[in-house]
Amino acid sequence: MQPFERLWIWREERVARALSWYRQVATDRMPAKFRICATIPAGLEPASADERALSAELDRLTPFFLARLRAIREGREPLGAPAAGPSLLEVCASLAARMLERCTFCRWECWVDRLRGRRVGACRLGAESRVSCAFHHSGEELVFRGTHGSGTIFFTSCNMRCAFCQNGDISTDCGNGTPVGPRELATLAFRLRREGCHNINWVGGEPVLHLHTIASALALLGRGFEPEPEDRMRVEPLLADRFQDWPEAVSAGHGWHAGGFNAPILWNSNLFVGESVLRLLRLLVDVWLPDFKFGPGRCAVRLARTPRYFETVTRALALLAQWDENLLVRHLVMPAHVDCCTRPVLDWLAAHMPHVPVNIMDQYRPDMFADPRHPGFREEWREIARLPSARELDAAFAHARRLGLCFEAVSFEKRALYA
Repeated sequence: MQPFERLWIWREERVARALSWYRQVATDRMPAKFRICATIPAGLEPASADERALSAELDRLTPFFLARLRAIREGREPLGAPAAGPSLLEVCASLAARMLERCTFCRWECWVDRLRGRRVGACRLGAESRVSCAFHHSGEELVFRGTHGSGTIFFTSCNMRCAFCQNGDISTDCGNGTPVGPRELATLAFRLRREGCHNINWVGGEPVLHLHTIASALALLGRGFEPEPEDRMRVEPLLADRFQDWPEAVSAGHGWHAGGFNAPILWNSNLFVGESVLRLLRLLVDVWLPDFKFGPGRCAVRLARTPRYFETVTRALALLAQWDENLLVRHLVMPAHVDCCTRPVLDWLAAHMPHVPVNIMDQYRPDMFADPRHPGFREEWREIARLPSARELDAAFAHARRLGLCFEAVSFEKRALYA
């Protein structure tokens, strides 16, 4: 089996350049961002600080983080030891926990107290996080699945209501899956990475709804956490595959950098989030995998019951571009939506982030409520109750080609042309 570092996809210059930081963390030549956060001392006690103080401390420490990140990338500094006391990593975890009390994790900004659970917001979740399953995902883009898979952890519930959701069993049922805390999440991440996965892929549903649990899990991993036998036993029912099914042994040093656990954090999200959450995630996420589904019209409202979609996602993407983050954008071509959604989405990407790889996905199928056989099917969704036609797909690819987007290597890599 070809090593991850030598996969043909890295010979695609635009892809390699756009994902250079992720690639170095995946091969353990660089530390993940959460490891860097752990080296930056905090000037307060995060566990006892309120949301305003934590937010101010995060803003104060972010320039120090960015300076150290730059120095490490350029080879001018080693990672260094974790801070002796509280660090920026604990600030991130505590801030996420405080935000749960007046939840603004996503663009709905419900302001409900999920900790006490007297009311629920758009996601219908309380403080408890639930995981449906975790496994070596071999179906993601080649840059993420590599040779041993993407370490994917599927959360339940979502903040959007896409009628055609292909993960509808977990996105529409907030009670699906198994309750997990930070220790269980850290155990899953540790195990998947040490088994050979190239990244830890937080997905759902929508992972931002579980930011408090994820950030606390990363705080454990950044402070030397290693699972005990009882930890491994607790997460065993969540594992949807078994490592022994993978034919090659993983090197003992895989997932290790400068004496500690290391894994690139992949944020697989609909990006329907606000700026305050992005500023926190910026310090933890090594590579972003956002969906960009709908154009600027009312399609997001009609098909996903999600207002302010285009303005929210484009604002988030613009920030990521401004910060020079590593990302790969996905766009799903939907039947009858090439002119209203695909073209405007691709136009925006070409105008604002032409260097970013785009996966123009042709695997739409009418699922969940868009399937005429589903009891919840509505006639208004008849237009998407079919596969996209060859003409629609060709029109999408031709438009991307005219715009000069970097899409062919990641969109066609499973075809014979890129075998």
